Parts: sequence; structure tokens; C-alpha cells
Amino acid sequence: MRFLLRLPQTHLRKLSCSMSLLMGSRQFLEFCLLPSFAAYPSSSTTLSPSYSSSRQVSSVSRRFRPVLASRPVSKNSPYYQRTNGLSSYNSISRVPTPVDTEEEADKRAVLSRLVTLRRKLAEQGIDAENCPPGQYSGLTCPTCEGGNSGEKSLSLFIAPDGSSATWNCFRGKCGLTGGVRANGRLASADPIEKVERKITVEGIELEPLCDEIKDYFAARAISRKTLERNRVMQKRIGDEIVIAFTYWQRRELVSCKYRSLTKKFLQERNTRRILYGLDDIEKTSEIIIVEGEIDKLAMEEAGFLNCVSVPDGAPASVSSKEIPAEDKDTKYKFLWNCNDYLKKASRIVIATDGDGPGQAMAEEIARRLGKERCWRVKWPKKSEDEHFKDANEVLMSKGPHLLKEAILNAEPYPIQGLFPFKDFFDEIDAYYHRTHGHEYGVSTGWKNLDNFYSVVPGELTVVTGIPNSGKSEWIDAMLCNLNHSVGWKFAFCSMENKVRDHGRKLLEKHVKKPFFDADYGRTVQRMSAEELDEGKQWLNDTFYLIRCEMDSLPSIEWVLERAKAAVLRYGIRGLVIDPYNELDHQRTPRQTETEYVSQMLTKIKRFSQHHSCHVWFVAHPKQLQHWDGSAPNLYDISGSAHFINKCDNGIIVHRNRDAKAGPLDLVQIGVRKVRNKVAGQIGDAYLCYDRATGLYSDSPVTPEIPERRPSNRY
Repeated sequence: MRFLLRLPQTHLRKLSCSMSLLMGSRQFLEFCLLPSFAAYPSSSTTLSPSYSSSRQVSSVSRRFRPVLASRPVSKNSPYYQRTNGLSSYNSISRVPTPVDTEEEADKRAVLSRLVTLRRKLAEQGIDAENCPPGQYSGLTCPTCEGGNSGEKSLSLFIAPDGSSATWNCFRGKCGLTGGVRANGRLASADPIEKVERKITVEGIELEPLCDEIKDYFAARAISRKTLERNRVMQKRIGDEIVIAFTYWQRRELVSCKYRSLTKKFLQERNTRRILYGLDDIEKTSEIIIVEGEIDKLAMEEAGFLNCVSVPDGAPASVSSKEIPAEDKDTKYKFLWNCNDYLKKASRIVIATDGDGPGQAMAEEIARRLGKERCWRVKWPKKSEDEHFKDANEVLMSKGPHLLKEAILNAEPYPIQGLFPFKDFFDEIDAYYHRTHGHEYGVSTGWKNLDNFYSVVPGELTVVTGIPNSGKSEWIDAMLCNLNHSVGWKFAFCSMENKVRDHGRKLLEKHVKKPFFDADYGRTVQRMSAEELDEGKQWLNDTFYLIRCEMDSLPSIEWVLERAKAAVLRYGIRGLVIDPYNELDHQRTPRQTETEYVSQMLTKIKRFSQHHSCHVWFVAHPKQLQHWDGSAPNLYDISGSAHFINKCDNGIIVHRNRDAKAGPLDLVQIGVRKVRNKVAGQIGDAYLCYDRATGLYSDSPVTPEIPERRPSNRY
């Protein structure tokens, strides 16, 4: 102050102006006073989130906006420069402007990028205000929030120059990953390459296990010999000692995973991700894959050295997406990195945890390694309702012998469409003991016909016959019998019948009286209005109609979709498609009718078997030339020989038209194919048709009707 008082007044004014210029920005002073190590923190830290240094320079997180304008000086101040109306530019211009050095410009650029980067991270729900660049920081994951323990499972890395940031949640049930750039879009579209670190035991300061850790493993039935062979070590981090599982490949340490006694996990950053115990499977054709390092050690106690563990936790569920390419499959990069070892194995036993995530991990591994060479382990029961969770739990509770037995009893991994016979033993037993019912088929209601044909759920019956032989009438009568005897319900896709006419026919068979006082029914009293009402209720409860109300014809796919809905909604047990030629048969130009019919019948059979629903498919024969009045055969069906080749049962309905051959009400039911010998056999049954009610009854006589000669076939 004494020095200032001795200065001339003009010098004081100049000094005031200069100090005003330099002190006008708090941020500028902060920047000038900012140590170089704050903007460029050390990048030598090797640990992941929870064990990174807590000493961070808080000034890095402050926003920096350089302000070069001088601080305004009050007009009442004795140092205010009066310009007599002239600009004070000349006075200010005499003050030398600060010149930025290259280092200071770089610092400003870094801080500017950090401001932008932290704002973008905040938009992703990540608070990075206290995260320095060039280091890994442990944060709370915005997605899983650290689970029940609330651990800081999110590892965030900010590039030293503040240009980008990447993050990864190490909880297996979460697995959140991503990245952003200070100037640009998400880093996932433009990934940041990581440089693989080389580590050594000395470099990461590992040391032999202490007695406390050895006792911890002893309580888990892991011997000291096993720990030594697998080079399990420890590391001191602050006041805590953590277990160090060392990952070796061809006698080189490539990674290290840490586990605290409270079951918190860390892993050396930027190291190669491989399977734990990889060198143990280098020359083996059979390997075991488990879900944790301790499970790998437990397997060794049971005598299995050919075992490896995945390095990360299991996913929450199986991905619904296709397996990504190798460079995109980051979650399972460890499998690709070990492909030279895994591709030699002819048998891979997957012994992951028995919980949901463990089974999801098993599925993801099997998808990538090939299910045809994978087996899976089913852990033994702990109680009536609970199984053991993993290998170490079995070892601790039941000992090495039961663990070994579980591995030796591993089952082939399920492959869609490929089954061992034992998967169906329960069904075979039920079939043998006839516990499901209808194993012999359901009676048609006519004793003469039951000797040759009975209705088995899940089969396809093709019905044909000369026009006006009563194919549809006979099927309707049989469905009424099935409903009356076993209560089955049915769906009709009958394009040749009007709904009212079809309803009339069904009502006549149910009430056993004619619908009208017409000539066909004058011999029997017409049904009453009360009987009609009761019949309509039965009609509504028993039959459902599949009808295409549009001008176009329905396709077989359209019909089967509605039939599936009828199975699920109404519980139908039978479907009638009548007739084949009323469906829409669109096929590709290169597809023959034979190929089309084959595919169509395959779809019908799959529907029938899957829904345990019997299907009757009516198909007309082709035009017969020089017809002599005899019954056709199944090879006469128009379209393809596949009608007889693919059906389970083939039936011909033929009505006698010759009074000399027998009664005109005589109907021949010719069973020409029966695939299931339990349900019937080839032969002919004869029924009598009642024109007034549409009912059929067993014929008391069996006439001899000659078969049609082959020469008259066409």
C-alpha cells in the first residue's frame, strides 16, 4: 500500500485498468491457478470402479468460460477515467492484451469438451461431475441402480482429452453399455478402440494368499492344493484384502478378476477377456463350462481338471435377436477369443447356475458353440421343491461324489425338433394304461362300421364319393353321434351348404323329426316349435361355423387359423372341410398341383396332431367316363394321389342306385385305408339311410356288390 501511495495519479489509473482487465473473470483466474495435473490426471490407474483413487481435483468439474472484458468501474470512483464525451478505447488499447500459450489453449479446449461431455452423460442419467478424465470411475448404474446391494457397478471412462466417454455395467443381470462423444453422436455407432494392456503379477501387486483367505476357501470345500495349482492370489486395496483370480493363456497372465469376501467383483481394465482356466482345456476333447471361478475350483475337487469358467455374470434372459457378428458380440467376446480351444471339443458340458440367468447363459453359450455338441447338467434336488444352485453348493452340501455324478449324468442339450424317446415315456405309459381315454378311438355310433373305423383324436380322414352319394350327410350324422356319446364339439368349413339348410339337416338328426311337412318327411310328424328351440340351443352349443363372407375363396391357411381359434376358444375336437375344390388354391407358377396338395395336407395334419383335433376332409373324385355305377376308389380323387398317401384314414361313401342290387336306401361305407391298426381295418360297412330325418342305421343285410372293373375306370 505504501508503494501504491507513492505512485503518480496517472500510474494508478493505468494500474487500475490493467488489474480490472485481468481480474474481470473468476473463471479466468481459476484457469490460471489450475495445476497442470488437474486437467491431465494420471492415467496409470489400473483398477475398476470401486477401488479408484478418491483424491480428485474438484476444479476440473467447474464450467470454464473465458471472459476478457474488463470489470466496469463506477463513475463515482476516483479512478474513473473521464473522456469528455470521447471513447475510452484509446486508454484501454494501451493495456497489453493477454496472449494464450499453446498449453493454455489446450487446457481450455479440454475443459470445454468436458462441459459438453458431462451434459450428454447427464442426459443418459449418468452423473459425471466428479469423474476426472483419463481414469475409470465407479458410479451407480442408471438402469439397475446397483441391484439390491446398491453397489457402484457402472464403470465410466472419460478420455484424457475429454473427447469421449464409455461405460459398462458389470452386473450380469444388467449389462448396460454405451458411449458418447463430446462432438458427435453415440459412440456405439463409432466405437472407441481400447488398447489391450499387458499385466504381470508384480505390476498389479499380487501376493500369496493369507490364512484368512485360505480358511474362506476351506469353508467352501476348496483345498490349498487346488488354490495353488490355479494360482489363486490376493491383492491389498487400502485396508481390504480381495481374492485375485488370475487368468492365464499359454503361461502368460492376460487378466485378473477380484472378488471381495462380501462378493463384490472387479476386473483389470483393458485386458483380454478369456475363459478362466483356459490352459486346462488346451488338449482336451471334452470340456466343462461353469459360471464362476469358485465353481471351476469345485469341479477340480470332484476330479475334473478340464473345466473353465465364464469371466462375467449371466444375462437376465436369452436374447431374442440373431447371434451378432464376432466384432459386434461384445458380451460374449471371451468365447470368440477362446475359439481355437473350443472348436476342438467334441463334447461340451454346460454346468451353469440353475437359476433363470444361469439357464439363459447356458442357452447363449450353446447357441454360439453349437447345440449338437453340448450337454447340460441338471443339479440334484436340495428338497422336494428346490434344486442346488451351482457346483460349489453341491460340493459343500453333498460332497465331490454327488457333484461328479451330476456331471456324468449330463443330458444332451435340447435341439428343436430332435428328441430322445425317453422324453415321451410318460405319454407311452398313459397310452398303455389308457388313462387319457379314446386310445382305441371313439365309436362312430354304428356297430357295423366300428369294426373297420373309429375316430381317433389328431388324425386326418379323407372322404370321397360320387356326387349325391351323401358324403356330407353321413359326416353330419356321425358328428351328431359323437356329440351325443362323448360330448365333442365341432367346427364346419362347409362351402357347399347354405347355413339355414345345413342347420335344418343337423336339427333333423338331433330331434329325429323332419324340419318341414314336405314330401320327403310326410311319414313322420314334423318337429314342434319347442323342439326347434331346444334344437337351436344344442346347435349353438355344439357346432361353430368357419365362413369367408368376402367374395374371394378362403385359403387353407385362413381356414386353419380360424380352426385354431375355435380350439382355443370353444374346445372343438373335430373339424370338417367340405369340399377341397371350394378352397382358394393359389400356387407358384413352378409348383405342380401334386406338390401343392402335398404341402396342404401336411399343414392339415400338423394342425390335427398339435391340437388333438380330428379332421374330415371331403374331396370329390375326378370325372369318371363310362361309369358303371360302382364305387370309386381313393386314387380317383381329383388333384393328386397324395390324398390317399398322406391321410390316416381313407373312406368312400357310395349309395346304391340300382334296385336290382339291393335297397335304394342302402349306403356303402368303404374303408380303404387305416394307418392305425388299433383304430380299424380295411373293409366295408353298410348302413340304411332314413330320408325323412337324415339318420343312418346299421343295415341288417350285407349285400354283395361287385367291385368296379379297372377297364371301366375312366
